[in-house]
Amino acid sequence: MKHIERSSEVTRRNFMRLAGVGAASAAVLPAFAQNGMQMGGQQGGRQRGDRPQMSPDAVRISMNENPLGPAECAISAVMAAAPTGGRYDRLGVTQGTVKTFSDQFGLKPGYVEIYPGSGGPLDMALMSNISPTRGLVCADPSYEQGPRAAEACKAPLKSVALTSTYAHDVKAMAAADPNAGAFYIVNPNNPTGTMTPKEDILWLLKNKPAGSVVIVDEAYHHFSTHESVIDQVAADQDIIVLRTFSKIYGMAGVRAGFAIARPDLLAKFQTISPDIRLKSVASVSLLAAAAAGASLRDPDLVPLRRKINADNRDCTLEFLAKGGYKVLPGSQANFFMVDVKRPGREFTSAMMKENVAIGRTWPAMPTYVRVTVGTKAEMEKFQTAFVKCMDMPPAVTASLHDPHLYIPSELDHHFA
Repeated sequence: MKHIERSSEVTRRNFMRLAGVGAASAAVLPAFAQNGMQMGGQQGGRQRGDRPQMSPDAVRISMNENPLGPAECAISAVMAAAPTGGRYDRLGVTQGTVKTFSDQFGLKPGYVEIYPGSGGPLDMALMSNISPTRGLVCADPSYEQGPRAAEACKAPLKSVALTSTYAHDVKAMAAADPNAGAFYIVNPNNPTGTMTPKEDILWLLKNKPAGSVVIVDEAYHHFSTHESVIDQVAADQDIIVLRTFSKIYGMAGVRAGFAIARPDLLAKFQTISPDIRLKSVASVSLLAAAAAGASLRDPDLVPLRRKINADNRDCTLEFLAKGGYKVLPGSQANFFMVDVKRPGREFTSAMMKENVAIGRTWPAMPTYVRVTVGTKAEMEKFQTAFVKCMDMPPAVTASLHDPHLYIPSELDHHFA
């Protein structure tokens, strides 16, 4: 299966030219568009179109992307489907992809919907279950899309600290708001990469307030060896699970993902904007569906890529440990957090000046930065730049707010 690791640049350029324009975005909805303008439309006060370009040879390990890109099976599927792209999907490619996924998890028809990525349906899951009278409970630190949705809906927000093992503290979450409409769990968690045990999520399902839902974001699930909670959807529990092809499948720019839940919970998505057909404005393209379906049907893709990621991650963590650097333990994802002993923004800026773009920091862990796992060569460049920047004395904060410096982040795009 070495073919998954390699893809010629010519093939990849052809693939992206064919598929890159095909994915519609759920951000056309009013609340989504407003969210995008507030959180992703500006960076450091600069409009998106004004951002300076990064060097072509920069190491980009800031957005939890997969440097392997789409698998060759996905590229071949797109090439095969492309000649039919002048017509709507009358061959059932999209339905076939949904059926493949449903069959893999024993899900009945109507329990899975496909979208361009998981960011849009995540907003729909959140916004259809919270309101000014039904709040949201999430972890801190965790992915910010939950709090952004609560702000957009003017819903009460309760943020609960992670446990000592950096898992979601489900008992504290259940106690945080007896009138919560939704509980948001990211598993593995972003930014820590750590897991919340399945039994903890099952406990929350049994002990949450009546009428509320548990929303589990499994964007990074494939990088771990832990069991999914999709079986709880099959058991008709009050749960919505999100999956994306942006991470292990290497399709961040292609845009495909799933919302998995009971049909009545999926139908509630429509309540966000009853005058707009959500599946029309958030429909996945034929080419993205073809790539997703082919990826699902390749039995070797996930285990091979999981191993490639784990090898590069563990090699980097071993290097950091030998250097005496403190890394947050337990990551089961394609990223990790390291303590840089200074404000994380300063260090991220310093690394960017070394042509290495790493991830951001979170207020709950201000001296930790998140680092995406790249290729072996990329991680070697990261190691060199990391040691150089750590050997520098902490800079004066004001001098590092370079108006010409742009550090990419997945928040720029509000994608998952």
